[in-house]
Amino acid sequence: MLRPAVFFDRDGVLNEDIGYLWKWEELRWLPSAIDAVKVCNDLGYFVFVVTNQSGVARDFYQEEDVRKLHLRMNNELAKRGAQVDAFYYCPHHPEGSVARYQTDCACRKPSAGMILQAMNEWPVDRSRSLLIGDRDSDIQAALAAGISGYLFPGGNLLEFLQRCLSVESAK
Repeated sequence: MLRPAVFFDRDGVLNEDIGYLWKWEELRWLPSAIDAVKVCNDLGYFVFVVTNQSGVARDFYQEEDVRKLHLRMNNELAKRGAQVDAFYYCPHHPEGSVARYQTDCACRKPSAGMILQAMNEWPVDRSRSLLIGDRDSDIQAALAAGISGYLFPGGNLLEFLQRCLSVESAK
């Protein structure tokens, strides 16, 4: 059965954007981010994180570091009865210093690759899905995937999410 999904960008939406976050000790959740994920879960939405992680291509950290951080984030969410169904990340950047990641790929936002991958792997109802991001590239990726995109200005993510869901339900 198809279900709607909320796609969240990670840095600047769920947690503070400190630039190239990969250490659990440096993660700071944004206000009500965990509550926002839980509300999505409780409403029956899939929750996905789609995040560009060019720090891998720049050799600041490894893919394994990204996966470990995402696992810790989900463990922390679970303590509050919430979960991200899947994390999707793009380790590529055309100006990266690690040759195998030095590419302009289809998964790096503003391209829609990560969103489309989630939609291929999960029974997502595209017509009722949306993305919340903090950059124009996030919104461009959402539109390229055929879903609504909302530009998060910072502040209380739960309140912003509730406004977005109200707009979507009025469509």
